[in-house]
Amino acid sequence: MSFRGFQKSVVRAPQQFKQKFNLGEHTKDPVYIDSERRFQELETETKRLHDESKKYFEAINGMLQHQIEFSKAMTEIYKPISGRVSDPDSLVPSGNYEGIAACEEYEAVVKDLQETLAPELEMIEARVIRPANELLDVIKVIRKTAVKREHKKLDYDRTRATLKKLQDKKDRSAKDEKAMWKAENEVEQATQEYNYFNDLLKDELPKLFALERQFIQPLFQSFYYMQLNIFYTLHEKMQHCDIGYFDLTLDIEEAFYAKRGDVQERAEALSIVKFKTTGMKRPPKYQRPGALEGNKPAGLLTAGSSTTTSTGPPEAAPSTTAPRPWEQQQQAPAVTAPRPWETQAETVEAQAPPPYSVKPSTLHATPVSYAAPVTSPKPSALSMAAAAKAKPPPPKPKPKALQAAPKVETVTALYDYSAQAEGDLSFRAGDVIEIVTRTANENEWWIGKLHGKQGQFPGNYVQLNS
Repeated sequence: MSFRGFQKSVVRAPQQFKQKFNLGEHTKDPVYIDSERRFQELETETKRLHDESKKYFEAINGMLQHQIEFSKAMTEIYKPISGRVSDPDSLVPSGNYEGIAACEEYEAVVKDLQETLAPELEMIEARVIRPANELLDVIKVIRKTAVKREHKKLDYDRTRATLKKLQDKKDRSAKDEKAMWKAENEVEQATQEYNYFNDLLKDELPKLFALERQFIQPLFQSFYYMQLNIFYTLHEKMQHCDIGYFDLTLDIEEAFYAKRGDVQERAEALSIVKFKTTGMKRPPKYQRPGALEGNKPAGLLTAGSSTTTSTGPPEAAPSTTAPRPWEQQQQAPAVTAPRPWETQAETVEAQAPPPYSVKPSTLHATPVSYAAPVTSPKPSALSMAAAAKAKPPPPKPKPKALQAAPKVETVTALYDYSAQAEGDLSFRAGDVIEIVTRTANENEWWIGKLHGKQGQFPGNYVQLNS
C-alpha cells in the first residue's frame, strides 16, 4: 500500500466504523447486493473446482507411484539377507525366486500403465486445471473493482454526511460557507465515481454469470470423459495382467487363505510375539529382592526375620535349652516367593515378620538382644485396602430451571420485493414475516418465513415489530 492509499484508509476509517455498526445514513442498492452475493459464490466454487481437479490429478499419479513402491518393497522382503547370521536362509543358496519374479513383472505392468495414462493426465492439466486457473485470474480483477466500488461508496456517504452537517448549521460564518462550497464539490465528484463503478458492476456481473454457464459445461464434460478413459485404461491393463504367481480363478479370500496356510498359527505359537510369558522360571537377574538362593541360613544376612525361597519346613536343631527368640523366628512357617498371579496385598501380608514375644521360660536362659529386627518399611494390609477402595461417584447435577419458549420475532414489509434468485423470499408491502435468522445490521440478508415458505430477503426492506 502506498502512502496516499494509507492516507485514504485513515480518512475512510470513521465512515467504515459507522457502516459496520449501522450508524447514520448509508447507501443501499439491493440489485448490486444480490449480484455481489452471487459473485462471491462464483469465486468460492471456482477456487474449489481448481483445487479438487488438481487433487484428482495428483491422486492418480500418486496411486501409480505407490503401486511401484509397493512392488519394490515386496521384492526386498522376498530376497534373503545373504551373509547375515540372523537370517535363517543365509546359508541356503536358493530364495523365493517366484515371488521376486512376480513383483518385478507387476512393477513393469504398472510402469507401462503410468506411461499410457500420462497423456490423459496432461489433458486434465490442460483442459480443466489451467482454464479454472485462468478464470480465477479474471475473478481476482473483478474483485479489485468491487473493492474499489466499496471505497467510493464510503467516500460518497462520508462527503454527503459532511455537507448535510454544514447545511443544517443555522449561523454559518464565512469559513463555514467556504467549507460548504468545498463539500459540495467533493460530493459531486464522489457521486460521479460511485455511480460509475456501481453501474459498471451491475451491468457486467450478469453477463459474467451467463458466460460462467457456457464455461463450466464443456469443462465438466471434458473432465467426465477423461476420467472415464482413465478408469477404462486401468481396468483393461489390470484385467489382462497375466502373472503366473497369482491364481485369478479363485475367490480373493479363498486365494488369500490358500497362500497363507498355517503361517499365522506358527507365528502366534512363538513366545517372542507375546507381551508377557508365564510358566517359566525367572532368571536370577529378575528374582524379587531379598530372596535367598538355595538353603542358606538366615543368620548370614541380618539380624531379625527374613524370608526364604525354600518351600519345605526348616529343619529344627536339637537343643535341650529353652528356645531362643531367633530360633522361634526360624521355626515360623516359611514364606514362599510370591507368584506372578498373586495380588499385591497378599504378597505384603505374606512377607510381614512374625510378632516378637518372649516366653516366661526363656527369662532365665541366655541373655537375649532386644534390638528390633531390621526390616524395610512396607505398607500395612489395611492401608493397601484403603488405597484400593474405589472413590465414590460424584453427585448428580441439579436440574436446570425450565425456560419458556423464546418469543417469535416478526417484521413488517415496507416495500414489495420479488425473488431475484433461488432461495429468496417474495413479499408485498404490509406483509408480516416471521424471522428465522437475522443479524444486527439491516443492510444484510435475513432469513424468514411467510405463508409456509422460507427464504432470504434484504433487511432494509422491512421494519422490526416491537
